[in-house]
Amino acid sequence: MRFASSILGKLVEPIDRRRFQRIVEEHDGDAYDKTFKSWDHLMALIYAQFSGAGSLRGVEAGWNANRQHHYHLGSGALSRSTLSDANRRRPAAVFAGTFAFLAGQLDRQMRREGTALLRLIDSTPIPLGKLCGWARSNGRIRGMKLHVVHDPGTDCPRVLAITDANVNDAWIGRTVRIESGATYVFDKGYCHYGWWTAIAAAQAVFVTRPTSNMGLKVLYLNRVRDARGDGFTVLQDARVELASKGDSSLPMPLRRIAVKREQGDTITLVTNDLDRPAVEIAALYKGRWQIELLFRWIKQHLKIRKFLGNNDNAIRLQLFAAMIAYALLRIAAHTHRVAMPSLRFTDLVAQCLFERRNIAAIERPPPVNPSHRKPPCSPNQMAFDYA
Repeated sequence: MRFASSILGKLVEPIDRRRFQRIVEEHDGDAYDKTFKSWDHLMALIYAQFSGAGSLRGVEAGWNANRQHHYHLGSGALSRSTLSDANRRRPAAVFAGTFAFLAGQLDRQMRREGTALLRLIDSTPIPLGKLCGWARSNGRIRGMKLHVVHDPGTDCPRVLAITDANVNDAWIGRTVRIESGATYVFDKGYCHYGWWTAIAAAQAVFVTRPTSNMGLKVLYLNRVRDARGDGFTVLQDARVELASKGDSSLPMPLRRIAVKREQGDTITLVTNDLDRPAVEIAALYKGRWQIELLFRWIKQHLKIRKFLGNNDNAIRLQLFAAMIAYALLRIAAHTHRVAMPSLRFTDLVAQCLFERRNIAAIERPPPVNPSHRKPPCSPNQMAFDYA
């Protein structure tokens, strides 16, 4: 009978082993752990994400209980002490490079020709417990931040950085690679005039909210047409410029748009987009909540609330492993044309990790082994009973 890979084996197929090995060699990922290679480490943490194991002992027990599948995954048995040491010493850049490769692959698969480039930028806090005494506080939470650039059209997130909780978002935002013709949507935490100028210089546009101390001088008012949108109404559309007595300046023209939300207050938007209608710009900012939905989904269905280690490196590795698991689920759903909701697909994957099933039909039981089929019984054949 022809070999059929397990669900976990099919999920990790998009990870090119040669490409992964080049990433490992680039960052010297196997310098300290000669027997527990980076690939073994990656398989263990991906398994921990999909299975929901919340401790090193749980990862060790669940992984070693399925030894018959280790060979086809290119891995071996696991010891929790070895995994703990690797979590402390292996460079997180190995997993970061792996996720970047998978995110690029997902982006190429899901991109539709002719669609506008939309990038949502935001960060989400990762609270850490009292055992992580080294964690920094930003006044609200003690822990770390996960900074993400998200493409809602392809549902493709890219990890921008993992930082301490007290790192300013605007400082991280300046490291974004600006794409010509793209639209960047972010909140007021990413207010940096130099970065805004770089976006405009790259022939891209941004949509954001001004800070409370940003002085804007109205040059003239634009006529608002079709003021009503989906859940909001545009109250004003004005051409403005930065009114500052200091050295702060913006060389590009700006628009200020006042938006009244049906179930909320009035918000103000600032953009360098002079062509789109005000209603469309307001709709773009409303769509920023898609990245909030992404953060909620990841926190609810992947393991980034309870960590397998208390040191900085172990937490970074687990966060990157969670994003790798998310990318693998999205690639598998697209490749195998899975039509069911992503939540149900994720739950079924967790239950069938080491079963040999077709991903496209994961909700159905596996077929009967043809070698064990009973021969058909002819009605014309005599039956002998020797009992």
